[in-house]
Amino acid sequence: MRKRTLIIVLAFLCICFSMVIFLPLQKVFAFTETRINDPVVQYIPLTTEDKFEIRYTHSIHKTDVLEHYKCVDGTSIQMLGMEYESLAIGMPSYAEKNQTLTERDGKYFLQFDNEVIENFTIYIGDLDLDLVLDYENYEYDLKKDLQRGKSYLFEVKRLSLYEQWKGVRMK
Repeated sequence: MRKRTLIIVLAFLCICFSMVIFLPLQKVFAFTETRINDPVVQYIPLTTEDKFEIRYTHSIHKTDVLEHYKCVDGTSIQMLGMEYESLAIGMPSYAEKNQTLTERDGKYFLQFDNEVIENFTIYIGDLDLDLVLDYENYEYDLKKDLQRGKSYLFEVKRLSLYEQWKGVRMK
């Protein structure tokens, strides 16, 4: 009887331990390299803050572009807007459907009414220009943490402890 109880308790503990290790509980910003067979997930853990920004220096007109995002519905990404200084090559010069473009103090503000996406691909250019993700008043230098010349799938997702151990936490 004791041996049977011990086996049941051990089996229960193993199941609980496995659940803790393999259940995806931690919400993260995940960067997964594309065009590779066995990519390593690089990630930034999320806290209660749901807004983040990506700031980059445009490669042609060398001015900063600021993109505003928000995490919604668990793992979706809502595009809130962009702000930039020049309507030169590569920047929107007019608003499309469900967008509003305004100009204030020499800056352009493009607002999105309800643009929700699951993920997007970000290319890490091999130029010495800024590319940072700003979250919780901390700037993550994507050109330092990710490999230049590579594309990454950016998404909000949940990782298990096992996946976090296999991946790389960005600092």
